[in-house]
Amino acid sequence: MTHILRSVELYLVRLPLIRPFTTSSHTKDHLDHILLRARDEAGAEGWGECASAADPYYCSETTESSWHILRDFLIPELLGVSWDHPDEAAASWAKVRGNNFAKAGLEMACWDLFSRARGQSIADFLGGTRAEIHSGVSLGIEPTVASLLEQVERFLDQGYRRIKMKIGPGRDLAYLRAVRERWPDILLMADANSAYSLDNPTDVQALRALDDLNLMMIEQPLADDDIVDHARLQAQLTTPICLDESIHSVHDARKALDQGSCRIINIKVSRLGGLSEARRVHDLCSSRDVPVWCGGMHEFGVGRAANVAISSLPGFTLPGDVSGSDRAYREDIVDPPIRAHSGAIEVPRNRPGLGFDANLERIRARAVRELVLEGERRLAATHA
Repeated sequence: MTHILRSVELYLVRLPLIRPFTTSSHTKDHLDHILLRARDEAGAEGWGECASAADPYYCSETTESSWHILRDFLIPELLGVSWDHPDEAAASWAKVRGNNFAKAGLEMACWDLFSRARGQSIADFLGGTRAEIHSGVSLGIEPTVASLLEQVERFLDQGYRRIKMKIGPGRDLAYLRAVRERWPDILLMADANSAYSLDNPTDVQALRALDDLNLMMIEQPLADDDIVDHARLQAQLTTPICLDESIHSVHDARKALDQGSCRIINIKVSRLGGLSEARRVHDLCSSRDVPVWCGGMHEFGVGRAANVAISSLPGFTLPGDVSGSDRAYREDIVDPPIRAHSGAIEVPRNRPGLGFDANLERIRARAVRELVLEGERRLAATHA
């Protein structure tokens, strides 16, 4: 079955967070993500999500840069092109360097369209084997230890299988120790988002002190583009280092593992440029017995559904960041809502595509900008 896209719609959608989220670099109380609807000439359609942040603190991409790359490069390269598989669609923009979040959003829409047209789930096409995935939560930096303990207790009571805590210099050991003393046996990890440096002896001392807390891992403690210093640090730690921001492709993953920079890899569909590259990293890690888990970008329901699909692959042996959408948002933009029950989310193997349907009415109600691309035609609308 061959596909030729006749149109792609872009929606810049804003959803408020239930609770502000703080990392080592910033605080946010809402998110703006780009949702895409691709339609082919036979009437099939698929949805994707570009989950780039509005600010350049996690990576250099932003919502505005992704909108530009999608509008002016990726989508024009794909419209009118014949393809039989999403990998062939992605080949149309191979000459565009970087911009993985933008690429992931459009590739996701192609995967959804491709699998819906064939009446199968994306999880099945990717090689997923799980009926459900184990779910963890990611907690931002709280203003006090007491408020942190309150949040941890809340999500443990809901059955979530793993707690991830954001940390930064001066907001690390005391917070983690308080949680570990209260819950000696829970799966607990720390995420630094590149907040530490080997050039600072205080940073190294703080990271080494975390070895006493029996953590699952320390995620991305050093620079976002580094694998060399991470290898030096890993040699000094008992706790496994997990790389996130440093891994943009299967080639990056191979080099990091060859260097001993980490013992675990966080697979993010958006950071890796799509589901296909995410599967390649999974396959590499599986071949080396390296555990992986699925990270998140507070995705709306479309991107969250893609995370559920990739997490169904057999190598995802650790609980990831794929929580129920009600953990972040009062109302999501997909039906049925994505929910965790006793710390697990069902993989919708019996529903085609992503397995969750985008609700166009709710999307348009939350959209601050819209654009339709049809060949050379562009129809734009902006909302107040």
